[in-house]
Amino acid sequence: MSEKPRKEDRDWSEDLMVTGNELVDRIKKLVAEGNVRRLIIRKPDGESLLEIPLTAGVAVGGVVTIMAPVLAALGALAALLTEFKVEVIRSNPPAGDKEKLDHP
Repeated sequence: MSEKPRKEDRDWSEDLMVTGNELVDRIKKLVAEGNVRRLIIRKPDGESLLEIPLTAGVAVGGVVTIMAPVLAALGALAALLTEFKVEVIRSNPPAGDKEKLDHP
Protein backbone atom coordinates (compact mmCIF):
# COMPACT_ATOMS: atom_id res chain seq x y z
CA MET A 1 0.00 0.00 0.00
CA SER A 2 1.15 3.51 -0.64
CA GLU A 3 0.88 6.19 1.98
CA LYS A 4 -0.43 9.62 1.13
CA PRO A 5 1.88 12.43 2.20
CA ARG A 6 0.61 14.24 5.24
CA LYS A 7 -0.36 17.87 4.67
CA GLU A 8 2.11 19.05 7.31
CA ASP A 9 5.00 17.32 5.45
CA ARG A 10 4.62 19.33 2.26
CA ASP A 11 7.16 21.91 1.19
CA TRP A 12 6.05 25.29 -0.09
CA SER A 13 7.86 28.26 -1.51
CA GLU A 14 7.56 32.01 -1.73
CA ASP A 15 9.38 34.65 -3.75
CA LEU A 16 10.63 37.84 -2.13
CA MET A 17 12.06 40.91 -3.82
CA VAL A 18 14.94 42.29 -1.77
CA THR A 19 17.17 45.30 -2.38
CA GLY A 20 20.93 44.78 -2.37
CA ASN A 21 21.52 46.62 0.90
CA GLU A 22 19.05 44.46 2.86
CA LEU A 23 19.96 41.07 1.34
CA VAL A 24 22.28 39.79 4.10
CA ASP A 25 19.98 40.91 6.94
CA ARG A 26 16.95 39.29 5.28
CA ILE A 27 18.84 36.00 4.78
CA LYS A 28 19.89 35.98 8.46
CA LYS A 29 16.25 36.49 9.53
CA LEU A 30 15.02 33.72 7.24
CA VAL A 31 17.64 31.28 8.58
CA ALA A 32 16.67 32.18 12.15
CA GLU A 33 13.03 31.21 11.46
CA GLY A 34 14.05 27.55 11.43
CA ASN A 35 11.57 26.16 8.89
CA VAL A 36 13.51 27.24 5.80
CA ARG A 37 14.93 24.28 3.86
CA ARG A 38 16.51 26.06 0.89
CA LEU A 39 17.20 29.60 -0.27
CA ILE A 40 17.73 30.46 -3.92
CA ILE A 41 19.14 33.91 -4.72
CA ARG A 42 18.19 35.08 -8.22
CA LYS A 43 18.60 38.13 -10.40
CA PRO A 44 15.32 39.96 -11.08
CA ASP A 45 15.18 38.24 -14.50
CA GLY A 46 15.13 34.82 -12.78
CA GLU A 47 18.74 33.73 -13.40
CA SER A 48 19.99 31.75 -10.39
CA LEU A 49 23.05 33.20 -8.64
CA LEU A 50 23.33 31.10 -5.47
CA GLU A 51 21.46 28.18 -3.95
CA ILE A 52 21.80 27.58 -0.21
CA PRO A 53 20.50 24.29 1.22
CA LEU A 54 19.66 24.43 4.94
CA THR A 55 19.00 21.64 7.39
CA ALA A 56 15.79 22.03 9.37
CA GLY A 57 16.19 21.93 13.12
CA VAL A 58 19.83 23.03 13.28
CA ALA A 59 20.64 25.42 16.11
CA VAL A 60 20.44 28.97 14.83
CA GLY A 61 23.77 30.04 16.32
CA GLY A 62 25.54 27.17 14.59
CA VAL A 63 23.97 27.92 11.25
CA VAL A 64 24.97 31.58 11.31
CA THR A 65 28.56 30.60 12.22
CA ILE A 66 28.74 28.00 9.46
CA MET A 67 27.15 30.42 6.98
CA ALA A 68 29.67 33.25 7.64
CA PRO A 69 31.51 32.68 4.32
CA VAL A 70 28.19 32.48 2.45
CA LEU A 71 27.03 35.71 4.08
CA ALA A 72 30.28 37.39 3.04
CA ALA A 73 29.69 36.26 -0.55
CA LEU A 74 26.13 37.60 -0.37
CA GLY A 75 27.50 40.94 0.81
CA ALA A 76 29.75 41.06 -2.25
CA LEU A 77 26.80 40.19 -4.53
CA ALA A 78 24.71 42.88 -2.86
CA ALA A 79 27.33 45.46 -3.80
CA LEU A 80 27.05 44.48 -7.47
CA LEU A 81 23.27 44.42 -7.95
CA THR A 82 20.52 46.67 -6.62
CA GLU A 83 17.71 44.11 -6.52
CA PHE A 84 17.39 40.37 -5.94
CA LYS A 85 14.64 37.78 -6.00
CA VAL A 86 14.90 35.34 -3.08
CA GLU A 87 13.02 32.06 -3.41
CA VAL A 88 12.37 30.63 0.05
CA ILE A 89 11.45 26.93 0.29
CA ARG A 90 9.97 26.06 3.66
CA SER A 91 9.22 22.74 5.28
CA ASN A 92 5.93 23.79 6.89
CA PRO A 93 3.51 26.60 6.04
CA PRO A 94 2.99 29.44 8.54
CA ALA A 95 0.19 28.93 11.07
CA GLY A 96 -2.37 30.99 9.11
CA ASP A 97 -1.70 29.13 5.85
CA LYS A 98 -1.76 25.75 7.61
CA GLU A 99 -5.41 26.30 8.54
CA LYS A 100 -6.22 27.03 4.87
CA LEU A 101 -4.61 23.73 3.81
CA ASP A 102 -6.62 21.76 6.35
CA HIS A 103 -9.95 23.26 5.18
CA PRO A 104 -10.07 23.50 1.36
